[in-house]
Amino acid sequence: MRTPEQVHEIISRLEAEYPLAECSLEYDKAYELLFAVRLAAQCTDERVNQVTPALYARFPSLQSFAEADVEEVEQYVHSCGFFRSKARDIVKCAQVLLLEHGGVVPDTMEALVKLPGVGRKTANLILGDVYHKPAVVVDTHCIRLSNRMGLVDGLKDPVKIEKELRAILPPEKSSDFCHRLVLHGRAVCDARKPQCDICCLHDVCQYVEKEAEA
Repeated sequence: MRTPEQVHEIISRLEAEYPLAECSLEYDKAYELLFAVRLAAQCTDERVNQVTPALYARFPSLQSFAEADVEEVEQYVHSCGFFRSKARDIVKCAQVLLLEHGGVVPDTMEALVKLPGVGRKTANLILGDVYHKPAVVVDTHCIRLSNRMGLVDGLKDPVKIEKELRAILPPEKSSDFCHRLVLHGRAVCDARKPQCDICCLHDVCQYVEKEAEA
């Protein structure tokens, strides 16, 4: 595990390396981000960004999504994979948002996870990016990098990782930190072969230490 000083150093270096900590999914409205994250499950953000412009043009309002034929939505999101369940969740979610939340995406974890197709990862992303609340988005990059760096110790359960990271990350930095993990995971700390030789965290990373000892 990393010391508080090392955690601070990791945060600072990632801030310097990736000053723009933004979600790569494109959206204009809060519900669009909610739907885009649902589409991104086991699909790349790049693919989702290719799909959503036509989807949002065809269904330009939450009301139009709520009234949509699920099979028509399926046609627009087909290339994202698992299109039937994703289309069904999007339409049902739109209906619930209108009926139970006045068409507004809720701003609490409790309410968000009750929406169709929404889990803690999606809820945290909404809380962090839309409402700018402390949030820890645990995706595959976060799981891999937090374990490699030594921020958590051999954990795979997203809920447990979220709890551990909340305990060591400054709340006001937690959401942006998770975005930076995604950027770093894509650019340097690859799942198959991390590029430790060019990594800005080379001397504060637990993975590098273990590799040196091996």
